[in-house]
Amino acid sequence: MALVDIFKMVDTRKGLFAIEKVALIYNGLTSVLILFLFQRMDHPVQMLTDRVLIAGMTLLLMYLYRLAPCKFSAFVRVAIQLALLSYWYPDTYEFNRLFPNLDHLFASAEQWIFDGQPAITFAERFPYLWISEPLNMGYFFYYPMMLVVVLWYFIRRFDLLEKVSFVIISSFFIYYFIYIFLPVAGPQFYFPAIGMDHVEQGIFPAIGDYFDHHRELLPGPAFDKGFFYSLVEYSQEVGERPTAAFPSSHVGISTILMIMAWRGSRKLFWGLMPFYLFLCLATVYIQAHYVIDALAGFLSAFGLYVLTTRMFKRWFVSRTHE
Repeated sequence: MALVDIFKMVDTRKGLFAIEKVALIYNGLTSVLILFLFQRMDHPVQMLTDRVLIAGMTLLLMYLYRLAPCKFSAFVRVAIQLALLSYWYPDTYEFNRLFPNLDHLFASAEQWIFDGQPAITFAERFPYLWISEPLNMGYFFYYPMMLVVVLWYFIRRFDLLEKVSFVIISSFFIYYFIYIFLPVAGPQFYFPAIGMDHVEQGIFPAIGDYFDHHRELLPGPAFDKGFFYSLVEYSQEVGERPTAAFPSSHVGISTILMIMAWRGSRKLFWGLMPFYLFLCLATVYIQAHYVIDALAGFLSAFGLYVLTTRMFKRWFVSRTHE
């Protein structure tokens, strides 16, 4: 796509993009949930204020787009909604911290299936920097991978950009609803909470609302603290919360991205494949997820892709040029 083509005028859309509509729906539904749980939440007024500001910004972008309706301004609208996922993800913690934690059930299931905890033994058996660094690189590549796929469609198949962005963000929001009502934090939070002596003995007690007031994070396997290890460790310290373990959205969304890559370009698909494999393995290796989280993320991705694609075709197909 030539630079001049990016700023080429396109048909003016008077209304919201599909990605913006589903984002406003999620905004509204979680706002109702905040009102319902108002007395139990730490800062419900701030959360509601944030939602009003996000909705207002979305409507403002829609208005500004009408002043300069080109491919670039359309991409900006899509990119901003995707960027807001960095707000919506930790926001799930503000809800699920109010419900009893369920990690004891998932850790017990993991113990029964594998006769141990793969999140611990995986790193212990492969304590090498040449394994740690590629896996951490794959895990860190999660959001860049999303950017690469979206940019590919923006440049090569602009007519499908709205559909692709809708499928991605709708899948995220479905995962986020699961996380709100299924409070599983994952090994990196649960194991420090119960103590590693309990983990070694295969004892996994229920901890109730422990994460309502605690969010201590188990450091990942360092192995001389390589460059990508440090990046992942820093990003988790800044943005990670004891939430969103089951199913793994890292595995689920990246699998959906790979489906999109396959349908768009075989070269893109195979170029992303190493990063995808490293990412999936890293979810367990860095102790962010149980193996059953990763498997559930992989299997759920195919169902979500079909579901969200059908949702788009039913609600917005008249506005695409497939």
